[in-house]
Amino acid sequence: MSSNRAPKSGFAAEAQRKINSKYSEELAQESLEWIKAVTAEPINTSGDTDNFFEVLKDGVILCKLANALQPGSIKKINESKMAFKCMENISAFLECAKNFGVPTQETFQSVDLWERQNLNSVVICLQSLGRKASNFNKPSIGPKEADKNVRNFSEEQLRAGQNVISLQYGSNKGATQSGINFGNTRHM
Repeated sequence: MSSNRAPKSGFAAEAQRKINSKYSEELAQESLEWIKAVTAEPINTSGDTDNFFEVLKDGVILCKLANALQPGSIKKINESKMAFKCMENISAFLECAKNFGVPTQETFQSVDLWERQNLNSVVICLQSLGRKASNFNKPSIGPKEADKNVRNFSEEQLRAGQNVISLQYGSNKGATQSGINFGNTRHM
């Protein structure tokens, strides 16, 4: 837990435990090893939550990662350990991640990392970015990104498709509701 907050209790504590249970040390370690390979920074690549948090919390390594993928992506990296400067680094990285093609639902909020609220979402974001690294001629991690499968149909093919009647459009193939009773029968 972050030292600047009171420990959570009740539902909040249970929710936090649930979030923490999704964290994968293996994926975290793979992410840190990938960052080390791309940035050539001498970081500890252990995937335990304490190390993962310590390596990334100030956002400096994340900014260096963005610049390693695409030089000049982040103009100014704050080396200060002041909270708002670290949050600026994290926000700058997140903006780059989105620009590099990481879907919004695979990014995280700055507080997820800075206040250690959801390190799993940080891992998800790094894994997503890692899959896109090959677009920048860098080593990538995780499964290969799917290629777009664009289909071009002729006008004739499109017209032929309009003549097909799907069974979803109201046909019940002769089925009826006869013999179905709900509840008690009516006594007269």
